[in-house]
Amino acid sequence: MCGIAGFAGLGDRETLERMTARIAHRGPDDAGHWHEESTGVFLGFRRLSIVDLSTGAQPMWTRGCAKCGQLGIVFNGEIYNHAELRAELTALGHSFHTDHSDTETLLHAYSEWGDSFTEKLNGMWAFVIYDPVRRRLFGSRDRFGKKPLYYFHEGATFGFTSELPALLEHATCPRSISHVALQKYFAWCYIPAPRSIVERVWKLPGGHAFSYDLAANSLKTWQWWSFQIEPDISLGTEDAVAEQLAHTLEAATKRRLMSDVPLGVFLSGGIDSSAIAALAARHVPQGKLNTFSIGFTDPSFDESSHAKLVADTLGCLHHHETLDLDKSRALLPSLISRLDEPLGDSSLLPTYLLSKFTREHVTVALGGDGGDELFAGYDPFKALRAAEQWQRWVPHPVHQALRLLAARLPVSHANVSFDFKVKRFLRGTSYQPALWNPVWMSALEPSEIAELTGEPCDPEDVFSEAIEAWDRCKQPSLVDRSLQWWTDIYLRDDILAKVDRASMLCSLEARSPFLDIEVVDLARRIPWQMKLRDGTTKWILKQAVRGIIPDAIIDRPKKGFGMPIGSWLREGKFEFDSTPFVAKKLAAHRAGKADDRLFLWCQWVLSNWMKHALRGS
Repeated sequence: MCGIAGFAGLGDRETLERMTARIAHRGPDDAGHWHEESTGVFLGFRRLSIVDLSTGAQPMWTRGCAKCGQLGIVFNGEIYNHAELRAELTALGHSFHTDHSDTETLLHAYSEWGDSFTEKLNGMWAFVIYDPVRRRLFGSRDRFGKKPLYYFHEGATFGFTSELPALLEHATCPRSISHVALQKYFAWCYIPAPRSIVERVWKLPGGHAFSYDLAANSLKTWQWWSFQIEPDISLGTEDAVAEQLAHTLEAATKRRLMSDVPLGVFLSGGIDSSAIAALAARHVPQGKLNTFSIGFTDPSFDESSHAKLVADTLGCLHHHETLDLDKSRALLPSLISRLDEPLGDSSLLPTYLLSKFTREHVTVALGGDGGDELFAGYDPFKALRAAEQWQRWVPHPVHQALRLLAARLPVSHANVSFDFKVKRFLRGTSYQPALWNPVWMSALEPSEIAELTGEPCDPEDVFSEAIEAWDRCKQPSLVDRSLQWWTDIYLRDDILAKVDRASMLCSLEARSPFLDIEVVDLARRIPWQMKLRDGTTKWILKQAVRGIIPDAIIDRPKKGFGMPIGSWLREGKFEFDSTPFVAKKLAAHRAGKADDRLFLWCQWVLSNWMKHALRGS
């Protein structure tokens, strides 16, 4: 895993070196810099050595192959089917210089198949290829955007990096905070692609590519892959589907054991991570699979006993660390200051702590990300039928009156408490179905965002990505359309961004077998009735892993990887730079009259992030 940076146009080698220095945590093992005076092309790289340790340095160039012209690349990620692609390319007449570098395979694949070669890749990536003959830069991001890629195009300069602070080291990069992005941040608790927090700086969305023409100074972006739910009844019986899912997930897990450095598995004690650990254990010598978990002295946020049960059952070499929540909270200001964008997901802290602990032992860790989004694992899926009936039968004036009544319910700061669920349900169903999921998860409603920012906030504008995702799904089912939203937006721009930033701040590579393209292609064709059954979430996945992991893990209630943010805020553990709106929300929360933990947390994160933001030259 690595960090990449580069530009074409204004700038010099010193600029490039400053850019790569800002992402040194993504690649502490090595650095590479290259530039071409005549074209003004600069390519930079920071390396975390995982595969082909001796010959995988970058920027990498094609060498000694009659079929390839000169091509260069900077690449962040892993291609799990690169060996198969290398064999296919060798049969077509390509000759390779490295022993088993997936980076070199990308160069030859581009030479052979052109821009569409990304459709052949199974992995995670963000890369930029320099093609001197065609005088262009070609970049791509993996299907779900596991690896980040920011860019700007100002005047005659185009620049790109893995993280925003590196881009800000370029003098031409814009620096103004985007007001639209700020409104979206308080609507989503993160900023969905393609926007970034900085005006005119963009995130290339997952499944997208770009081409920058050096001669014409023109940039083109396009979508080369999209997640599309297409239920297929020909998959067979439930037993057949469960068996196929188990087999496909095992193959995906085995592929992700590819590494020339120590490797392990994040183990929370939930279904998803437990399944990955169990399937990985089948391909590692008995007692040699490293698993990692953290627990907390506060029992309401501790799941370590479940992780230990799984590890003991599988015979893993289990590593566990118990942490004090209050002491861990002290790390938050430093952690927030190191983020490239504000991110209001409070599970960032435990994800970082787990990554930090894991990195003390290994360089690569497999995790269960993607299972909830692909297989309907979240509680809001259970509310969809009730929401549909509610909107159909409850008149709007009655609905509004019930919202006012529910606001008087006693506030509990327990994780997903009863009053929280009731208030969120009523809030979401005040909007059109396409907005239920994002409003259920949002920090503020559009009217509140307008009050906070002093600017109009139209629900269809601030939640435009949600409406687009809802409309992209051609299935009539509310479950399928919700799956589209959770996978297209929440997974990509919240979960995967959080895991990438938290793990890479610790120089740890995180891999996600659930996001293997073969698993995804199967999951998107499984009818929703096999995913959500009689109020049971992830039903087909539970059938697939029953017998592989203990029933006690499969049948226990889901518990998120959270923090007691509500209680901390009520107890005054965080200081705020208060505006009248913030002061009003904070007072109501501390008095127990409202639960505004999501907004207050997002506000605190943004305020602390802004103190360290935009420090480029």
